[in-house]
Amino acid sequence: MLSYQHSYHAGNFADVLKHSVLIHILEHLKKKHKPFCYVDTHAGAGSYSLNSEQAEKTGEYQQGIAKLWQTDDLPPAIAAYINVVKAFNIEKTLNQYPGSPMIARHLMRQQDRLFLYELHNTEIDRLRASVNKDKRVQILHQNGFDKSLSIMPPQQRRGLVLIDPSYEIKTEYKQVLETIMQLHRRFATGTYALWYPVVQRQRIDELEQKIVASSLRNVQLFELAQLADSDEQGMTASGMIIVNPPWTLQVEMQQALPFLAEKLGLANQGSYRIKQLKDE
Repeated sequence: MLSYQHSYHAGNFADVLKHSVLIHILEHLKKKHKPFCYVDTHAGAGSYSLNSEQAEKTGEYQQGIAKLWQTDDLPPAIAAYINVVKAFNIEKTLNQYPGSPMIARHLMRQQDRLFLYELHNTEIDRLRASVNKDKRVQILHQNGFDKSLSIMPPQQRRGLVLIDPSYEIKTEYKQVLETIMQLHRRFATGTYALWYPVVQRQRIDELEQKIVASSLRNVQLFELAQLADSDEQGMTASGMIIVNPPWTLQVEMQQALPFLAEKLGLANQGSYRIKQLKDE
């Protein structure tokens, strides 16, 4: 049941979108001196080698981060993303890819705090090695869906929660929204970032409909597709649904997503969506 390993997919087009959005939100939180907390419900290993057998087997990063690595005239959000990834590649050769926990750790300040949840036995060991006893970071070998609720509202009263399960278990499409609703009831002013894959469009349509029908407010959707929708090609697109986004995020994505759709699309099928699911 816990077979998913992100090392096969690190740096792919979905990571480009997810981490560009993540970096923008974290940088926005840093504009105030007050501390914030970052919660990652499915943290993974933290860092990934793009020279590994897994990464080379799929080659997904070649159609993601690798296509942007030496590109000039990037939109601001993508330039910020590339600069963060370059910080993990000292010789400026693309060898390492930071996961969400390491990106957040790289951007956080002394007063900020990270809570990283991971259930996979192998991944939790790698995560601990990546973090290397940073006192600002708490690593929990627990189910982030269930246990993240216990720290809400956070002591800092400011923060971001990233929810990005593998969706190997089909019930997770329902569970992600239930988790956000529970967290939001305890911490209504927090920002929530939900990543989703498009494998079957119907599942995403249903998720959107449930969000629209919910009590949530100020919800935006950003989606990037490499290929047209298909039930036969695996993940063709992925997206981020943001509750309480920074007011600057939509403007940044209006520049970034058309660029990414053209640059990372396959067979001239790249596309994107930007949607205000719920008003403030």
